[in-house]
Amino acid sequence: MATTKAPDAGRRSDRSRRAIHDAALALVTEQGYRRTTIEGIAARAGVGKQTIYRWWPSKAAVLMDAFLDLAGRTAEDAGGAPQPDGAAYSGGSAPGLPDTGDLAADLKTVLRATVDELNNPVLEAVTRALTAEGIVDAKLGAEFVQQLLDPQLALYVTRLRAAQEAGHVRAEIDPRIALELLIGPLMHRWLLRTLPLTHAYADEVVDYAVGGLTPRA
Repeated sequence: MATTKAPDAGRRSDRSRRAIHDAALALVTEQGYRRTTIEGIAARAGVGKQTIYRWWPSKAAVLMDAFLDLAGRTAEDAGGAPQPDGAAYSGGSAPGLPDTGDLAADLKTVLRATVDELNNPVLEAVTRALTAEGIVDAKLGAEFVQQLLDPQLALYVTRLRAAQEAGHVRAEIDPRIALELLIGPLMHRWLLRTLPLTHAYADEVVDYAVGGLTPRA
């Protein structure tokens, strides 16, 4: 007598989660964050609304989880690109910013990867939607910072402190302010579309910033 294999509940859950992630990202891209609803996500994913609420407490939580998953998959497809500066919110597997002993070169590597992610059409629409909504929705904005920005910014602080210990950055520099000299210009150009966001621009930002951070003769 042939045996019937029991359904794989774990695999079914993974499929459902991926369907929910994809539905949430698609809806935010198509109609924006405010018009996206749990009901709409459930309908697009082909699951019940209660399934979503069993795993996530809110629409924002669904979107954050979906975005982190998307960023991680994108980084894997790109061959494990370096962690970005927090503007692109990568889920890549790198444990920290590169530290070859050459601060400018390391920062250029990271900012170039950030430029690539910000210009990636798969990530851009969702990143813009979450960023824009986080400006007007204080709760979402706080979650955006806590879950996506802060872990990435901490990598910059760690790298800049290592540069201070090595004597490559002045001791009185505040790393948290210094990292904004790198991230701020990229985000300004990307958000407002003032000029193209390119590797050459990222390199210049690093040169200007590092010039102000290094010890003075």
